[in-house]
Parts: sequence; structure tokens; C-alpha cells
Amino acid sequence: MKTVCLLLLTACLSGCFPARLYIKNTPVFPVDVFYDNQRPERPFEPIRDLEVSEETPVRDGQLVNKRLLKRGNDMQDKELLLARLTLQAKKLGANALVGVKYTYYTNATDNGYSMRGLAVRYRDEQPAQN
Repeated sequence: MKTVCLLLLTACLSGCFPARLYIKNTPVFPVDVFYDNQRPERPFEPIRDLEVSEETPVRDGQLVNKRLLKRGNDMQDKELLLARLTLQAKKLGANALVGVKYTYYTNATDNGYSMRGLAVRYRDEQPAQN
């Protein structure tokens, strides 16, 4: 009887709770990205400061009982901002973005955000192709 119960329990657990495989999804950008507290090891020449910014209305999910409880953007929104910034850098012939900073503000009706960084070209490489 114990063997039958154990087999049924094992069958139920394997069928009821399928195995999960979690994969870390790391985005790939067209240029190297170094945040404010990082620096590339290679020498570089600055090209130009870049910035993307936008203001969007407060979303329903941010409000609970008319109180603003969730501020800023989620990781997917931040990755999209960074993608826009890296594409601008690539168009300028940059190899990397250095000193990337993300800032945001939230008030009763709007979310505002900006992401900025310095587009640079590595000294030992040719300009990136568009």
C-alpha cells in the first residue's frame, strides 16, 4: 500500500508541478554600456552627450485608492530607453556609452524620466558602422 501511495504521489507531483527553467534574459545592445559607477578599461575619446527623455501619464496600476504607490518605470521600460540611447550612439559611430544615468520623477498626473550617457569611441578601433 505504501508503494502504491508513493507512486501516486510521485505521478501527481510530476504532472501537477511541471519543471521550470528560468533563463536570465540579458539584452544585447549595439554598443557597450557602462553605468555611472563603471568605466571601460580601454582608452576612449568622447563624441557627444546623449539623452532620451519623455513624460507619460500615471498608469492605473500605479494608483491604489487614489494614492500613488508605484513610482518610476519597470525594467522592461528602462531597457527600451537604453536601447533608444544606444541606437543614437551607434548612429554617431560610437563604440560605447559611458556614465549612463537614469532619473525619474512622478507627480499626481505624470511620470517623467530621462536616461543620459556619453557616446565614446575606443581609441584603438575604427568608427562603428551604421
